[in-house]
Amino acid sequence: MSSSFTRLVRFLATDGRTYYGDAILPTGVTDLAKTKQARIIEGSIFGNYKITNKIVDIKRLLTPLALEDVRTVRCSGLNYEKHARESNLPLPDYPVLFYKPIMREIVVIGKPCSDVSESEALDYILGYAVGNDVSHRDWQLKYGDGQWGIGKGFDGWGPFGPGIVSNKVIGNPQSLRVSTKVNGKTVQDDMIFGIAKSIAFLSIGTTLLPGDDKPSGVGMGMSLQCWLKDADVDVSLENVGTVSNTVRFDKPTAKL
Repeated sequence: MSSSFTRLVRFLATDGRTYYGDAILPTGVTDLAKTKQARIIEGSIFGNYKITNKIVDIKRLLTPLALEDVRTVRCSGLNYEKHARESNLPLPDYPVLFYKPIMREIVVIGKPCSDVSESEALDYILGYAVGNDVSHRDWQLKYGDGQWGIGKGFDGWGPFGPGIVSNKVIGNPQSLRVSTKVNGKTVQDDMIFGIAKSIAFLSIGTTLLPGDDKPSGVGMGMSLQCWLKDADVDVSLENVGTVSNTVRFDKPTAKL
């Protein structure tokens, strides 16, 4: 799918209004988080829209898609070899599918996609973003009885951004460097399944719709596991940017 925007952002402007826009980056900069201005986009980003010549100043970047524009978040588990080994699980022959409530490399579907081949799968992509797929291992593996949803679906556990970069900028998504850091320490690396292969698999017997998001998988595991505490987490994707989140533990009122 060819999009006319280059780098899509959703933002609060200095005039107090929320817009979609085509980001204007400083020369030599590729991180969308650093954009300060954008050309306003009018219309539906999944339908008929136009990029206007009106340039506005950005006060604050918002999630790239408004809540009403997101349909289904379909995720691939065990998509990184070291993570599968950390879990003492065999490398799967097919992607492991689970769903995440509306909130790694995020793939945004741009047009209806059903039973597509791996060779044509990338044509259905609107663009790419980067996200942080937060997990609670006890709820995911101990209390979920094989269902991952609750261990992946607490409020705020799917931040993504800083914008959506189109196919024409990204080219081959498998060539991009993906990294995750916790307080500056790198904790993510290799992939098992390619993005095209994952989309082809997810579209078997199922229509992927515009606005569907597909995180690419969970990051590498560690033999000496470091459980997340109050910390700063940075997830970066080459030519897209960085999503930075500060993690603070809540005190639950309900007990098991």
